[in-house]
Amino acid sequence: MTSQGLSVTDYAPSTGITCPQTSLLRVFSAQNQSLNPSEIDYIQGRENVLLDAWNMWIGKGSNLGYNMTFSADNAPRVGIALSGGGFRASLYGAGVLNSLDARNASAKQAGTGGLLQVASYMAGLSGGSWFISSLYSNDFPTVQDLIFGNGNERAGWLLDLDLFLPDGVDIFNEDNQAYYGSIMWSVIAKASKGIDTSLTDPWSRALSYHFLNQTNRANFFTNDSAHGAGQLWSDIPSSQVYQQRNVPFPIILANSLPNGSNYTGVLPPEATVFEFSPLELASYDPSLSAAMDLKFAGSNLTDGKPVDDRVCIEGLDEIGFVMGTSSSMFNQILDEDTEKFQEDKYFEVMTYLLARLLEDVRTRDDDVANWPNSFRNVAPSTFVDTNSDWLELIDGGSNGEVVPFNPLLVKARGLDIIVGIDSSADDENNWPNGESAIFTANRTSKLLNDTHQQFPPIPSTTQEFIDRGANQRPTFFGCDPQQSPPECPLVIYLPNSPPLTGDYPVTNTNTYKFSYTQKHSQLFIDQVFSNTIGGFAPNSNSPGSSFGECLQCAAVDRARLKSTASVSRSEVCSRCFEQYCFDPKNPPTQVESPNRRYVFVDPDSESHFGRHKAAIIGGVVGAVALVVLVAGMYVGHFFLPWRDILIEP
Repeated sequence: MTSQGLSVTDYAPSTGITCPQTSLLRVFSAQNQSLNPSEIDYIQGRENVLLDAWNMWIGKGSNLGYNMTFSADNAPRVGIALSGGGFRASLYGAGVLNSLDARNASAKQAGTGGLLQVASYMAGLSGGSWFISSLYSNDFPTVQDLIFGNGNERAGWLLDLDLFLPDGVDIFNEDNQAYYGSIMWSVIAKASKGIDTSLTDPWSRALSYHFLNQTNRANFFTNDSAHGAGQLWSDIPSSQVYQQRNVPFPIILANSLPNGSNYTGVLPPEATVFEFSPLELASYDPSLSAAMDLKFAGSNLTDGKPVDDRVCIEGLDEIGFVMGTSSSMFNQILDEDTEKFQEDKYFEVMTYLLARLLEDVRTRDDDVANWPNSFRNVAPSTFVDTNSDWLELIDGGSNGEVVPFNPLLVKARGLDIIVGIDSSADDENNWPNGESAIFTANRTSKLLNDTHQQFPPIPSTTQEFIDRGANQRPTFFGCDPQQSPPECPLVIYLPNSPPLTGDYPVTNTNTYKFSYTQKHSQLFIDQVFSNTIGGFAPNSNSPGSSFGECLQCAAVDRARLKSTASVSRSEVCSRCFEQYCFDPKNPPTQVESPNRRYVFVDPDSESHFGRHKAAIIGGVVGAVALVVLVAGMYVGHFFLPWRDILIEP
């Protein structure tokens, strides 16, 4: 996907579009789920491609002690879930996928490279959604090319340019003002179409400079590029990699803040979960069970029908806005009682800057992503926002499910294997503690019995998760189902964890760290790669001798169960499952992971923010309003008085 021929003002959707004659909204029931026919077609076509990928990765399984042939009947259906957690989650997800990608020769040699190629689905939220958005908008390159560029048309993520202080702490300088002005130009273009904006809009545009294509060091502070504006999720099906069924079907998650509510902490489990696929904005929660054609999402519908056939909206699914919606946490950040955000002075600066930028264009709730509600009068007895004109969407992990297992557990999708890539920052050192998986297990068991597969048995509390060491090493959940077909998928849990070698960690960074040097980024990716392919050796700081084989054992175990002839688990895989599976009757312990270092050590001892922290905290907050609103703004290379900025549709 490219943004050739577009400008930064193409962030705005098109309004007044004649509505198509086809139905825009599907309604189904919890007991009788239905997927979009185009999703079914994609998955069926994808799984024809996957048979070759399975055979290339596993062969007949002879090295695992098997002799099996993969077919459409027994090939497991695999999904990958990428957690939230800011830039840290994007980098961690990238590092793990790098170790699962057969295009990486070292990963292929280790035996882990190939799992990515056999995946049918990939889901992400917040920082995980940024990584997925970057993959699909850049035609799914290798991780190394995606993050660091390839020296040609792809410049990489440029994470050393801070998200809101890209040219350093002097917000008065020409380049920073040009950057702010360009972002605001995009947002004003959207507001001029009558679409309400919020803090999520400049947030979305800032993210786009790093994760979408056509931004490089030479044009970063200019309008010589659209910087990703105008690229749509609904355009992904026209890309070559999608057309050839060469990539997993992507899904991005967001949560719905009920209109009129004032939640600033974790949402209650009843809050509606929405998903963005290239086809639909949908919810498979039993309270809604409906899906809107994504291309026309935000159009004025009642009872699933346009109120006026001449006033549909097209293009609200701009990729930047979708990934910004999935990471919109401003309802928490702007809560003056939330101490963890008060303590982060940089984030205080950032939110203040965003708020001042929006002062003249914000038209409704500033702390959510505003989506006109196309689900009015749908499920009137159960959908809390059935009478609302707007959906107030926020961060996809706001209900505690920071790893997006939810869409991969939808029964109609029939997944056998889910790879959970967890970069949560749950403890004081920013490591996961299993909280997200526990939230998912509880939510599915209490609310989603009709619509979602149940989560496999896991530790019931975060303390038990820690005590069992499941947050410090790869762990397989659901290894021994009690029913046929299995009552739950097998979950391969890959948490961000301290280096198994006992080295100093560089991957447990703060969620609100918005710049990484090239050096830190590379060390981060390398450390995650080594940890992932290394697996786990009990009571040791050495890599596991055969984690690649054990990962393959987990991936094919459901194929064994789905085979027509009964296939017993092999001796090789039995040993692997004894080492990596969570057995509630004989659980592992934390003491098997000795000599780990938990405290982050910054590889850049003189970091950008660290050198100038006093200047940022002391000077920026008081000056932003004067600089941005009184003195004026830069748009492209030209200084223009704020009131004189004119946007042409």
